[in-house]
Amino acid sequence: MPTYEDKLEESLQHGDSSTSATGTKLTDILPVPSTTQPVTEPEKHETANSLAEEPTLSHALATDDHEEKGLSQLQHDEEVVDLGWNENKEEIAAPLVGGLDNEDLWLLIRRFNKQIYHVKEVPKAVPGDLDLNIADEEEFSPDKLRANIERFYMTVVVGFLAAIKHIVRLRSWRETRRTSCFCAAYFIAWVFDLIVPLLTLTMIILIVYPRSRGILFPPAPLALVDTKTGGVQKPKAGVLGSTESSTGAPQNFKGEAVEQEASNFVNGFSSIVITSATGKHPEGSPPTESGSPDDAVPDPTGVAMAAAEAQDVASGAKASGKHDKTKVPVETAMWTKMRPIMHGIADVSDTWERFANALSPTPPFPRDIYRLRLAALILPVFLVSLFVTSYMFMKGVTFGFGFGFFGDPIISRGMKWLDHRFPNWQKLLELRNTILKGVPTNAQLTLTLLRIGEANKTPLPPPPSINEPPPEKPTEVTDAELRATGAEPPLNATDEELQEAMEHDPRTAHETGGPDIDAAKGSKPGKRGSKILGFFKGTIKGAVKTAIGTDHARAKVGSHHAKNRLGAVPRPNSSRVSGPVDFKARYNGKKGHVYITTKSTIPAISFSTDETIEKIGSAEREDLHPLWTIAISDITELKKVGGYGWKAKIVVGWSLGREVADGLEITDRTGNTRRVTAMPMRDELFNRLVAIGGQKWEAW
Repeated sequence: MPTYEDKLEESLQHGDSSTSATGTKLTDILPVPSTTQPVTEPEKHETANSLAEEPTLSHALATDDHEEKGLSQLQHDEEVVDLGWNENKEEIAAPLVGGLDNEDLWLLIRRFNKQIYHVKEVPKAVPGDLDLNIADEEEFSPDKLRANIERFYMTVVVGFLAAIKHIVRLRSWRETRRTSCFCAAYFIAWVFDLIVPLLTLTMIILIVYPRSRGILFPPAPLALVDTKTGGVQKPKAGVLGSTESSTGAPQNFKGEAVEQEASNFVNGFSSIVITSATGKHPEGSPPTESGSPDDAVPDPTGVAMAAAEAQDVASGAKASGKHDKTKVPVETAMWTKMRPIMHGIADVSDTWERFANALSPTPPFPRDIYRLRLAALILPVFLVSLFVTSYMFMKGVTFGFGFGFFGDPIISRGMKWLDHRFPNWQKLLELRNTILKGVPTNAQLTLTLLRIGEANKTPLPPPPSINEPPPEKPTEVTDAELRATGAEPPLNATDEELQEAMEHDPRTAHETGGPDIDAAKGSKPGKRGSKILGFFKGTIKGAVKTAIGTDHARAKVGSHHAKNRLGAVPRPNSSRVSGPVDFKARYNGKKGHVYITTKSTIPAISFSTDETIEKIGSAEREDLHPLWTIAISDITELKKVGGYGWKAKIVVGWSLGREVADGLEITDRTGNTRRVTAMPMRDELFNRLVAIGGQKWEAW
């Protein structure tokens, strides 16, 4: 095994003189589409067989020679270098990617695993020269809606909350000197009619000069700022265990507290989102058959609907469909609208992430191009605002309103001409093709980072896991998370006040707004109810074990569905260790390994039942006889699938307290689909396959 530290030192000695293969051109800065192919040549298809062909900016950045290198960016002659797969957090060397902390990398991968589960190759030009955009015909499912709402919370809601707390801090006058400077600048500009120039100039400075953001808006942990007073408060979790979450809850890894907040945020919704919370999973639930675990458990969403109908009946209403003629059409209309709503939520989150990544780019993406482009768009507004009076501005606004209201004959004819002359012209004007061209979403950024590892034959290790709960103690707060501008103390609070707010208080997390909230929140089942629940849990546990045992008998007599379910519930304390080359799996119920070969003439993925792979691996072995092999360049679709249906998954988790090992469907160019199941590290194999080739992907 190569010595990574030696390679890193050797690379850094030569890295300062390296130049970027993706040089900056004037067209990169201008907000113009990178290609007009969607309009001029909508039917043109282009495919690539490897990363080296650089079909998109993401592929080009992955194969570029970066100035700042991490362990995954070092070239070597080995088929694959293990950078710490299945290792503890402390044993993984850092940084894996130059310019990015390992915790930030794992945060991106963890959220990528939850967001992306189904991709298809797209042979046409991709918007903004980046693939992995969301398909217009994206499939809808309640659990996918849940994932999108969680993502919306982690990006937009938390971002808005941070902005609100900055405004409250300014208005509170607790940080007197900073607020005085803002106040003086505002009213001086007001006296000289320079409000718009002041605002636009401030925006330009914030965009172009990142250090100004910390000076004008000094950071503070989100949970530590009171939204009413702008001063210090005790975090809702009772301890400042994290700096980026709204509750301050403790966490083992960066970003975990926000992810758990997002999950609980979704669980607070009713009706449709309640259905999402129960987990109708999009991961290709397998077909059910009589006697299977899915067939043996009730539909939790049906229980919720039955409870709602029972309440209506108890109130004197007629819950039957014969009496309520609005039930079916209203439910149908709501579920029909859920797909565009889900797509809209995803688009808002994508745009938010793109703006965030434009203002604070993550390597290997360019550091200054996107900021210069945004500032160049605001600069004309600043210059014009110096000469345009408020009268002229209002005249222009009212004319525009009148033309938009009464000018429909002209506007509609113009739109028809554009549609006829330039089909799909709207695609060229999308933000991701103009202002935010080349700026990635977090998923596109993660895919690029995964491709960097594959390009250098150093697959990025998955986020390590810790079984212990996070400690109930304050996190270490540095100047990067809490500081003030000038000589004022942070939040104008003493060290004693800050320390008291950060220390753990077990009572705070249970405090509510009054006795009525306490009564509603504190309802608990009695002892008899707990015994009944325990009885049902034991009964269901026995039924699930029986159904799992029956699958073995069904599989022996040839049941295809039963074969796919074998091994889906691993034995307690069974080893999850596999990767980065060999992955434990089953195919048609047979135990074996999926393995990836990249040193051969044609890189491929194969499945073998050879038991020796467990001990000596599959690298550089010619004695293996796989059941099937698919060339990496021939893969056109990857889809995560469930080991069980969504109902059985809930029951297995509740009754047995065990994880369900899921599977993966791999489709090639001939339309053949291979389904591997019972994979403890399904997400890790998916990430390798989605990053290793030259395909341009689209998320479904």
